[in-house]
Amino acid sequence: MKPTKYIAFIILAFGVLIHVSSPMFGETKLIIRFDDIGMCHSVNMAAKKLIEKGVVFSASVMFTCPWYKEAVEILKDHPEVGVGIHLTLNSEWKHYKWGPVLGAEVVPGLVDKDGYFWESEAAFAAANVKLEEVEKELRAQIERARATGLRIDYIDYHMLTAVSTPELRALVEKLAKENGLGISCYFGEYYQTMWAVPPDKKLNTLLKMLDQLEPGKLNLIVIHLGLENPEMQALVDMNNPDDPDRVSQHRQAELKALLSRAFKKKIKKKKVKLVTYRDVVSEKGLEAMKRPTEGE
Repeated sequence: MKPTKYIAFIILAFGVLIHVSSPMFGETKLIIRFDDIGMCHSVNMAAKKLIEKGVVFSASVMFTCPWYKEAVEILKDHPEVGVGIHLTLNSEWKHYKWGPVLGAEVVPGLVDKDGYFWESEAAFAAANVKLEEVEKELRAQIERARATGLRIDYIDYHMLTAVSTPELRALVEKLAKENGLGISCYFGEYYQTMWAVPPDKKLNTLLKMLDQLEPGKLNLIVIHLGLENPEMQALVDMNNPDDPDRVSQHRQAELKALLSRAFKKKIKKKKVKLVTYRDVVSEKGLEAMKRPTEGE
């Protein structure tokens, strides 16, 4: 082979190698994390609709809530769904409350005067809760989840309260390690959510989010779904008491966006591969986890 041809061959081969190995040419993977499953019947039914449409997602279950058993039944019938524990230390609704798995008498610092979890992260912080009480309760939530027989893949945190201080975050990391679980946002995910987006702009926002996914990296979109029915309409978020329609309208709009033809078409056009946290843990391993520097 002549020197000039040999050099050209090397350059061509090197270019192919860069093309194959460069992240910008890699597969676009997306996790859809559905938060608050088990909170109420409406949310569970929204999850069922998503499953029936074949949307691949990971379900973050609130095992402290009265409707968690229905969520467990649904998820047992659909093992393809990744399952996580939505570690919960707040009860934010006006007329619908829940408390610790262990009971108020065992962890009195985690509850208000009526025995329910504090309604906000600020109220939780002001209560100066004992770290040992938090550890007892979070362990109990993990144990309850394990006892259902579901395959648990990861943990995350309702309203960020369980990781709101360095000490709490370290505790969550310790519990994940002890139980062999992944932690959402610890795999370098590019994080997006549309909760604060007005209901009538949810679909367009979701489609724009898909355009912003980073090829070759792991992407995450967190969703909050529900049906706009009397149950959901009755809920008033005490962190947003002046916006009573927020819950039902926002959750219904996000569900509608996820079930839309436009979403399905965009996923196909962008060649996005929907994956679960089960897939991520299996592929990357728990040793790949790294504490995020910002966001969740």
